[in-house]
Amino acid sequence: MRGYVPEPRMKQRVFPQLRMTNWQRTRAFYVDGLGFSVDWEHRFEPGLPVFTQITRDGLSLFLTEHAGDCQVGGAAYLVVDDVDALCREISRRGINPAELPGDTEWHAREMTIVDPDGNRLRFTTAVTE
Repeated sequence: MRGYVPEPRMKQRVFPQLRMTNWQRTRAFYVDGLGFSVDWEHRFEPGLPVFTQITRDGLSLFLTEHAGDCQVGGAAYLVVDDVDALCREISRRGINPAELPGDTEWHAREMTIVDPDGNRLRFTTAVTE
């Protein structure tokens, strides 16, 4: 079909990639605790490391058990509609933020979560005055 441009499968243009060391533990944290869903999961064969994509509210992350992909202790900055509502939701799920939502000098409210491998997730919402 002339002029037809198929919708891209990957709508997000940047995918932070975070290292994990135990997929089962990490999956429970992100899915059960933070409310992400698993989009897909890849292993070259059973028993080998997992590479996966998770998404929540249109925000996707790659998580990898492959030691050569990146190091543990990474970070991602995620913009959400209401960081305070997110904090209440995940607190009910048993997640304790490393830093509760607070105002910043740059007109945002931010909250920091640290995953089981030490990766830091900073969730933010713009503050309108």
